[in-house]
Amino acid sequence: MNVRDALEADADALAAIADSPTDVMRNLVHDRTVRVAEDGTHDPNADIENSQYDGSNPEDLLGFISFDAREETVHITQLDGTGDACKRLLGEPVRFAERESMAVEVLVSPETDAIIGAAEDLGFERQGLGPRFNGAQTVRFRLEPSR
Repeated sequence: MNVRDALEADADALAAIADSPTDVMRNLVHDRTVRVAEDGTHDPNADIENSQYDGSNPEDLLGFISFDAREETVHITQLDGTGDACKRLLGEPVRFAERESMAVEVLVSPETDAIIGAAEDLGFERQGLGPRFNGAQTVRFRLEPSR
């Protein structure tokens, strides 16, 4: 599995994963830090002179994460994909937060076992219920910086 920065050209593939409009995902790539996990059969060192602008095939992407840092917390704004991809992708903001002595917080739908499992495997702790989004309940997970 390869992890890389998302490109605007990935918007269609991200939209397919997130079941979200392409324009929303294109804006996400511009407004947040977004990383994608790709099938490991691709050579990350291959000549990408033209292919980086073609976008990715939805079947090639295993997942994506978007996050931003505010005050003393890194907030995961979106995370979706396979269980392994979610765990690998969640490690990206965790490493950033560790270097900056920041906490990491993610809100998860109670039905998203892959994301919950990834968060728990990385040491996140349940902090109770989070806010509702479109009427759906969320669970707050938080990882405090090690001091």
